[in-house]
Amino acid sequence: MEQHFNFNNELSGKIALVTGGTKGAGKAIAERLLQAGATVIVTARNAPEEENSNLHFIPADLSKTEGTQKVVSEVLATYGTLDILVNNLGSSVTPAGGFAVLTDDDWVSTLQANLLAPVRLDRGFLPQMLAKKSGVIIHIASIQGKLPLYDSTLPYAAAKAGLINYSKSLSNEVTPKGIRVLTVSPGWINTTASKAWLGEIARNANSTLEEAQQSVMDALGGIPYGRPAQPEEVAELVGFLVSPRANYLTGTEFVIDGGTVPTI
Repeated sequence: MEQHFNFNNELSGKIALVTGGTKGAGKAIAERLLQAGATVIVTARNAPEEENSNLHFIPADLSKTEGTQKVVSEVLATYGTLDILVNNLGSSVTPAGGFAVLTDDDWVSTLQANLLAPVRLDRGFLPQMLAKKSGVIIHIASIQGKLPLYDSTLPYAAAKAGLINYSKSLSNEVTPKGIRVLTVSPGWINTTASKAWLGEIARNANSTLEEAQQSVMDALGGIPYGRPAQPEEVAELVGFLVSPRANYLTGTEFVIDGGTVPTI
């Protein structure tokens, strides 16, 4: 039977949660889902710098069990259901220097935020998705899951590799029950934080921002597209994947990295 979609309001009536949704790609994803007609909840440790009354903000530290429990409880108490879960939260604050400088705390804190937080949220929201045989879960991973930068982000890369594998495994289990599970693995994204980081690189190297950006792309092995992704470009992919237009897509990893060439 032929299907017809209203792209401008295709998520009308849907309840969506975006973790890490107050800045960067998470903010762009939340705004993209809002534009498509969804009711959107965002969560992060700190309130958004720019208040958006159309978004429901829940302050929570998802690296802790009580933080995920708080979000699950508040969403279900307020809305009764969740249709779209975008596990976007991701962070890496470990020191540079490779394997030897990393402590157990570095590993545990990184795994808590980047792997266990999505697992706990999935566990909290899946029962009601399974009961209605409908729902979409997106795991935002990273190309570092397969192209690790061992000097500075080894635990992050390992956590994202685990997330990619977990996402595929979860899809195999719940897709027959009506739940789509997908992974999006971005490369370098041009966020406010990355711009500040580039500025620091430029100052330390006494170079221009353009030269600093090129040095980072060279370290990644090269980005044939010639620049990092914009947050809105990642958001557009996610907006498509959670929409009815992507109903047959599940269990797949979508890489959005401008053709980044792996270093060997």
